[in-house]
Amino acid sequence: MAKTSDSWGSRMGLILAMAGNAVGLGNFLRFPVQAVQNGGGAFIIPYLVCFLLMGIPLLFIEWSSGRYGGKFGNHSTPYIFDSMVKGRILKYIGVFGIFTNLAIVAYYAYIESWTLSYVYHSIAGTFGGMSQGEVAGFFNSYVDVGVSTTGIPYEAIIFYVLCLALNTFILSKGLGGVEKVAKIGMPLLILFGVFLAIRGYTLGTSGASDLFPDANAWDGLNFLWTPQYDTLLNPKVWLAAAGQIFFTLSVGMGTIHCYASYVKSKDDIALNAVSAGFMNGFVEVVLGSAIVIPIAAGYLGLDWVINNAGFGMAFQTMPYLFQQWGPILAAVAGVMWFGLLFFAGITSSLAMGTPWIGFMRDEFGWGQKKGAWSFGALALLMGLPTVFFFQEGVFDDYDYWGGTVSLVVFALFEVILFAWIFGMEKGWKEINIGADIKIPLVYKFIIKFITPVLLGWVFLASIPNMVDSILHKDTYNNTSFADEFYAEKFNSDGTSLGTVDEMEPHQVKFSFENTRKRYDKVKEVSFEEKFIDYRTYSFKDDQSVIVKVGDVVKPGDVIAKGSFINKVFYKNIGRCMLLAMFAFIAFLVYLAYNKRRREGRATL
Repeated sequence: MAKTSDSWGSRMGLILAMAGNAVGLGNFLRFPVQAVQNGGGAFIIPYLVCFLLMGIPLLFIEWSSGRYGGKFGNHSTPYIFDSMVKGRILKYIGVFGIFTNLAIVAYYAYIESWTLSYVYHSIAGTFGGMSQGEVAGFFNSYVDVGVSTTGIPYEAIIFYVLCLALNTFILSKGLGGVEKVAKIGMPLLILFGVFLAIRGYTLGTSGASDLFPDANAWDGLNFLWTPQYDTLLNPKVWLAAAGQIFFTLSVGMGTIHCYASYVKSKDDIALNAVSAGFMNGFVEVVLGSAIVIPIAAGYLGLDWVINNAGFGMAFQTMPYLFQQWGPILAAVAGVMWFGLLFFAGITSSLAMGTPWIGFMRDEFGWGQKKGAWSFGALALLMGLPTVFFFQEGVFDDYDYWGGTVSLVVFALFEVILFAWIFGMEKGWKEINIGADIKIPLVYKFIIKFITPVLLGWVFLASIPNMVDSILHKDTYNNTSFADEFYAEKFNSDGTSLGTVDEMEPHQVKFSFENTRKRYDKVKEVSFEEKFIDYRTYSFKDDQSVIVKVGDVVKPGDVIAKGSFINKVFYKNIGRCMLLAMFAFIAFLVYLAYNKRRREGRATL
């Protein structure tokens, strides 16, 4: 086993690195959207409940488990767990703590590369004079690897590789490199965030126009902080809040275990866990909610925001809104916004590399550089399908299986292992060793009973979605190859029928009844109204439309014939790669176990 002298240079550096691990793209892109879609201010209630009953306990568990494993020279979850319990099987639960990071960084670094590219385009003034639709179209062109927005062939791939190379180079410098990035990136992130948040708070009605006469930034803020209490009875809102906790705190990944394994045996981890958790919460709730939603509402109106809130707003809408501030301030705001997202992303993606590096060093004697560059190579191999087949849904599929399901499964296992197998008495003692704060005794009960029940509920509630995803029930075109193409759902619940409005030999346009949300500012309630929406399908030369103008079509009806390669084909390729990666890591854990047996270091 290779010994390492790698360690954190200072407590502040550790806390900033841990906060950087937690503070990621989800704080600024996912949280405000989740709040808008799940009851505005009411979302904060289940969010805080889940933070206190699930987030904080998981932070305590992962920090203390990591420090405990570090005492035995283990810096990755398979053998951190192996040091906590005896048995050949339980160490394989720790495979999730390496696999999840490789699965997530594969597509997460792609988003990072967007932010890097958009910093360049903000400085270059690319978005100047573009309409909102043109800015949105720019993004769609960017993620099409066959199209270049700069004249550079395969621009999206080049920025992706550049971003991964930068991550890998920093990781090759060890914890010192990660700590330096955190010490620079976190203050800049907060500085940029404060600047943009002030603009969001002060925009008011100055962005109103003839097209959006009622636009008001304060409407966005009021909606975010005015509770829609009726949503509290909806289990989906609580499930969304629980899911946000995973995204925002980076729990259930194995990165916290790895970082904590490098602290000294009697260093405080309780205060560190709380500090990192609340710093993340501050950035998310105070800054994250004050940028995208109010600025968009200030120019496009609250109704537009409620109906269009989504992850893509950061890239498809914000550059257009910044242009309303004039060319100089637009460039400054663009650099700050996308720079903020870049620092949020890279401080998280760097953390994802440390479990693999720690494992390969501990078990196979690999050096820091070899571990870092092998991680970069694996991330590139896993990530290229998300780049090439982004529009075919591989990116979203990785996010679901690697960035959602895997987190929940791993978190559920580790809570049970910590509280019921390692033992709550030993666990509570480990959490409190060297603690500079007195942890409320109620958390002993919460960790043992409440947190496992909450995680169990999240897991069970997610099973129907998992089954539907495995069977591709989210699409009617659920075979890889087909000679017929079926109409998909027209509205979200699939109840609307589509009427053929226009058609050509290789294109058909449907009209259908849809609903959109509106907000009554006087009554402070949301309501839905019906409107006529449209959807267009385009086909290739060897595919032909078989419906005609005036036909009424229901989801699942055949609308075209020819030779089709459906999105399911590309998703299955991605899933095979994820399964292969999990099996590969499990095999490495098995090899490491045999190596430990030969060296007399294996637990039984």
